[in-house]
Amino acid sequence: MNLPINDWPYPLTLQRLALALAIGLFVGLERERRGKESGLRTFAFVALLGCLGGLLGEAYALMTIVSTIVLIVILNLQTLRANQTAELTTSAALLLINIAGILCGMGHTLTPVAIGVAVAALLAWKERLSGFSLHLTESELRSAILLAILALVIYPALPDGSIDPWHVLVPRDVLVIVILIAGIGFVNYILWKMYGTRGIELTGFLGGLVNSSVAVSELAARVRETDGQLIDVAFRGSLLATAAMIVRNGALLALIAPHALLYALLPLGLMLASCSLFIILARHTPSPDADTPLLHLESPFSLQAALKLALVFLALQIISVIALDLLGQIGVYVTSFLGGLISSASATASAAALAANGTIPDNVAGISVVLTTFASALSNLPFIFRANQPKLIRRLTWATAVILVFGIIGALIAIFVLPNLTQWVAPS
Repeated sequence: MNLPINDWPYPLTLQRLALALAIGLFVGLERERRGKESGLRTFAFVALLGCLGGLLGEAYALMTIVSTIVLIVILNLQTLRANQTAELTTSAALLLINIAGILCGMGHTLTPVAIGVAVAALLAWKERLSGFSLHLTESELRSAILLAILALVIYPALPDGSIDPWHVLVPRDVLVIVILIAGIGFVNYILWKMYGTRGIELTGFLGGLVNSSVAVSELAARVRETDGQLIDVAFRGSLLATAAMIVRNGALLALIAPHALLYALLPLGLMLASCSLFIILARHTPSPDADTPLLHLESPFSLQAALKLALVFLALQIISVIALDLLGQIGVYVTSFLGGLISSASATASAAALAANGTIPDNVAGISVVLTTFASALSNLPFIFRANQPKLIRRLTWATAVILVFGIIGALIAIFVLPNLTQWVAPS
């Protein structure tokens, strides 16, 4: 007589239970460290309960959620009876971990792990997030809301495709570029507010990611106010702002037209390397105690700024297409260089978008971004002249010249050597 065989997948079930237990313990560890009533064991039990519900089926999963809600109510009633405030944050975390456990029981891995990490991070960063929100100004809050409206409300409502016979004006592409540039600037502005005053390196770099010209101008103002005491600080900060601008332009090109980055990578890399070398050498120069000048930056994103970005981007797109028809590639290069004097981010995005649409070749877009970066680095020099310190002007002018020379060498290699190299490497 043959006995029935049980095909219950033991190893798979144990893996799901182990993952749920690990997530519960991970989040519960933070609550235990803070001395909360619901700690390691409570979160582990709630995660395991959810996992069992997920394993047994949808009805049992709903029962585990109801059971967790009842547990949360009981815990909060005990807290209120002890004349303490309700643990709303811990309660929300318990419910999320229960849902993460259910997902583990259903066979998910990435989603429950992401939930556990996010919950633990939000719980651990309580003081930092509270301090940041308290220091958030009304204009910065409006900027964040406007960015969300553009991305989530306006973008889906725009028509798909171009609206002109030359296929230059593509509303969705324009808005994506605006959101991308403004989003990068706004995030870096928030990072600068949170960490920028901790050191001149971070201040200059994050300020340069927001707006390199404003950062250099503010550093020059600090030198003038201290009668030249912060020359070395301003020199390092200005170079870091330039380095940040190079990184930002390269990142924009990589995001919009990654194939064009091949032709800009070497010149941008050489510029960044030479800039870093000057920064490293300057760090051995003695500086006064006041090594962290305060930069007065404003939020880079508003309705006016969004419209300006869109107009500059569209203008550069149209001018580049016209210049391409009239002057060929030289016209695109000239437009990119002049655009870099106005807004290097917009000029970079314009050249990258033209390459992504197939209007200009990848090599032309890559070299155009390099020329835009040249122009942006040169445009920072007049701001440093306001410091009225000949020593600082000479040092920064010399450093900028060397950086540009390395960029030119890299651009020449990209123009004349790289195409032949790719043809030689490509299979016949």
